[in-house]
Amino acid sequence: MGLFSFLNRDLAIDLGTANTIVIYKDQVVVDEPSIVAIDKKTEEVIAVGKKAQLMHEKTHANIETIRPLKDGVIAHFKAAEAMIRGFIKMADDGKRSFFTPSLNLVICIPSGITEVEKRAVFESAEHANARERYLIHEPMAAALGIGLDVELPEGHMIIDIGGGTTDIAVIALSDIVTDQSIRVAGDDFNRDIVEYVRRQHNTLIGERSAEQVKIHVGSALQDLENPPEDFAIHGRDLLTGIPKQITVSYTEIAGALDKSISKIEEAIMKALESTPPELASDIYKKGLYLTGGGALIRGLDKRLMLKTKLPVRIGDDPLRAVARGTGIALKNRHRFTFLMS
Repeated sequence: MGLFSFLNRDLAIDLGTANTIVIYKDQVVVDEPSIVAIDKKTEEVIAVGKKAQLMHEKTHANIETIRPLKDGVIAHFKAAEAMIRGFIKMADDGKRSFFTPSLNLVICIPSGITEVEKRAVFESAEHANARERYLIHEPMAAALGIGLDVELPEGHMIIDIGGGTTDIAVIALSDIVTDQSIRVAGDDFNRDIVEYVRRQHNTLIGERSAEQVKIHVGSALQDLENPPEDFAIHGRDLLTGIPKQITVSYTEIAGALDKSISKIEEAIMKALESTPPELASDIYKKGLYLTGGGALIRGLDKRLMLKTKLPVRIGDDPLRAVARGTGIALKNRHRFTFLMS
């Protein structure tokens, strides 16, 4: 710690489509939905994170809720900047100083984004008064977060299923050797559920309700050893317009999610096909590592095991694996060459 270390503040940010996690001093200080509520007349930010989530799909004409990230990248620049500022403010440890500390940020991004999309993240961080800005790819952060030594000459395959993207990468010697990034992930699962309920039950539900269905009865297989109980949700009857309650089972949701999960399977097979043979040998021994919120879908590990004929392991606390890895990269940012600045 230097004499003037109090003038610097190091934050690691997992800027996710669904949730944003901020780590400060090895602790998760912010874990909030990636959403802001804005007053349309004044364009002022009313709420960020959980408070804005409570308003989502319940607003009147003067308030708009915006999810600034779509498919893992910034889709609404001003809202993203306001959201990052809001989360940085939440991360304040409560201390007041005469000096405003300089921010050093490491921000996590999908492996398949374009240079233009990277620039949008950099500029959002710059406008949030970050002095040093670094980017790290999600699969690399996930590998660090589940305790893998990415600097070894050994191959590891990471499958990170987030809210907007699924990132699949083979990592060795501190870099990504081959990767696939597809914009099919948790948000698509939610849309699949909304569409299924509309088509099969003539009932319209919102994305928040679909998220609850995914959490309670989401499944990748129609035959589970420990099946969850059926789940009741409320929506609007499309025939009468009257609110109603319906009950859905995990077998129904497994059918609804099948097409999206099949796309993820295809991307995994493509990544395996393009893996160099020596690294493929490592992957055969070690298997595949699942991280991200999508890893919690019941039976997904077993389904991928049947598809690839390889062992599939779910990382510890998969929801926060990327955030933990981003925090590790932050502490070692002058050591890791894979960080983009």
